Amino acid sequence: MINRQSASMEDYLEAVVFLLKDRKKPTITNISSLLGVKKPSVTAAVTKLAEQGLVEHEKYGMVKLTGDGLKIARDVSHRHNTLRQFLVEILKVPAEVAGKDACHMEHLLSKTSLDRLSEYTEFILKSPSGMTGSLKYSEHFFTQEKSGGISDIKTPE
Repeated sequence: MINRQSASMEDYLEAVVFLLKDRKKPTITNISSLLGVKKPSVTAAVTKLAEQGLVEHEKYGMVKLTGDGLKIARDVSHRHNTLRQFLVEILKVPAEVAGKDACHMEHLLSKTSLDRLSEYTEFILKSPSGMTGSLKYSEHFFTQEKSGGISDIKTPE
């Protein structure tokens, strides 16, 4: 079994996957740029991840995920994407804010809660036409001017 990493270590693993998806080389410099941290911090984290068998890295080379590192990175990426989708598509949070919030939340949410959130999001977004009223109601809710509270919201026509 793979031990859960700290939020910071998970971010480094996720950064490698993100760079690869974006067709960029996962180097210390590129990871540093992506995460907005100094190169020595990235080097220290990569060294620690290598000691744990989660990455392989030669000085001045690319950071390569091992099988276990890839499993963790994919899990973190899945958590991030699920949370971001819920925030953007259900709660209508602006994408930039949702991305930042998802990055914080992805490290705290239990697998049970994440699975339920994912199932709920999929249900709402893919429900038959008769069920999409709940999504329309949500959209209506979030577009109304804030007034005295939830009791002031009218049901959409």
